[in-house]
Amino acid sequence: MIEKFARESYTEMNELVLPNDTNTFGNLMGGRLLYWMDICSAIAAQKHCSNVVVTVSVDNVSFKRSIKLGEVVTIQAQVTRAFNSSLEVRMEIFASNLPEGTRVKTNEAYYTFVAVDADNNPKAVPVLIPETESEHKAYEDALQRRELRLILAGKLKPENAKKLKALVSLFSQKNS
Repeated sequence: MIEKFARESYTEMNELVLPNDTNTFGNLMGGRLLYWMDICSAIAAQKHCSNVVVTVSVDNVSFKRSIKLGEVVTIQAQVTRAFNSSLEVRMEIFASNLPEGTRVKTNEAYYTFVAVDADNNPKAVPVLIPETESEHKAYEDALQRRELRLILAGKLKPENAKKLKALVSLFSQKNS
């Protein structure tokens, strides 16, 4: 089985927020940001599996700060875990005001992709090897997020979600 390091999928994309990208308040439209995020995370997924991928889900996009006209958006994406034919990609998004020299984190999200063959059938992906402490944590946590996604999609019964059960049990013990 082919293996790849998580760092090999790292992708960074920059976009300048122009008037056509903004709403009437001069803020980047959320849909435009989601579009850029989809592109950046798909590139990271394709780097990992050397294959075409399709977006399967978008999780937990949190908007912490609006991004203003004229700011530079930086999207950093990296595969956190690979399953059979699917991959989870984590993104962090930053807004920079170049004249002021500021940079602030504005968003984060997880996207899931499936590698597909020429007939659009799922295709096996390489095993992901985490190296750093943060990569190991993201790798372990990805299984909980996957179980939650599958439950919400009706593909997994809650009682079969072993990682989520362990997490709920841990929270119950802490709050007792």
